Amino acid sequence: MMTPATQAHPYAVLGPDQVLDAIEALGLETSARVFALNSYENRVYQIGMASGEFLVAKFYRPGRWSDDQILEEHAFSAELADLDIPVVPPMTINGRTLHHVDCQGQRFALALFPRLAGRAPELDNPDNLLVMGRFLGRVHLVGAQSAFRFRPALSIERYAIDSREFLLSHKFLPASLIPAYETLSKDLIARMQHIFERASDALHTIRLHGDCHPGNVLWREDRPFFVDFDDALSGPAVQDLWMMLSGERDQQQAQLLEIIEGYEEFAEFDARQLALIESLRTLRMMHYSAWLARRWSDPAFPMSFPWFNTERYWSEHILELREQMAALDEPTLRLYP
Repeated sequence: MMTPATQAHPYAVLGPDQVLDAIEALGLETSARVFALNSYENRVYQIGMASGEFLVAKFYRPGRWSDDQILEEHAFSAELADLDIPVVPPMTINGRTLHHVDCQGQRFALALFPRLAGRAPELDNPDNLLVMGRFLGRVHLVGAQSAFRFRPALSIERYAIDSREFLLSHKFLPASLIPAYETLSKDLIARMQHIFERASDALHTIRLHGDCHPGNVLWREDRPFFVDFDDALSGPAVQDLWMMLSGERDQQQAQLLEIIEGYEEFAEFDARQLALIESLRTLRMMHYSAWLARRWSDPAFPMSFPWFNTERYWSEHILELREQMAALDEPTLRLYP
């Protein structure tokens, strides 16, 4: 029987022995070597196999995604891989990519992936940005061919309104900062809604990676391999592009031109979506704080993010949101002079 503690901390029952048992139950022979990889939302392990190879086992966080949503993620990455687009799709074992394991009353969805070595992308290199753009263009060309049925869509409601309501209803902010956060977050949401409405004609929704930051890209063989489609969603193409930009405005402008030059070799990009970049950055910031709050009962989070949920953190978060309010009114990046 699942106890209240297990419900609050679903991974408490998942130790090295349970991980190995789950892998061997699929008919695979391990070398009993287990190494936990850096992951918080799910639990991910590198598994040594008797053959000398390594696999990566991903135990999905219970209750986050339905089987249909996970299988849709798997199907999208497999569709890309079949077209020789560098992604890392899950392995098919016993005719399935998604498996289930019961551990002391807790049920986990499990997928296995080949281990892929690579290095972080050097995005200060214009040639790399050009190549990155080419492959993102190919990803989006495929993503536009059909629609997700079960995966979520990027929206202000999901990433800002729901996040705001969770933080306020669960009383995470210090009482002295609640009025400032309430007013500022409300104003930000209204401003972003206006920006999205103004850009509505450019919001062509396609299937996306969804969380395409440099940490989810491995560079090898002179090309990027896109990993971890856990946050795959429907949304505008710019969502997979803006997180590749960094530095001051002139640096971001130059980076964008390189990425789009490569991108448009395969897919057309609607320049009107550039007006959404600062709104998307704001949505990510608001969602991130609420994500940490939602996971705070998982012991891994206070250990890994000790700075979260302090008065200093919330003061700095409010300051960052104020800066975003100003950024929303700044001129957008451009594709052409």
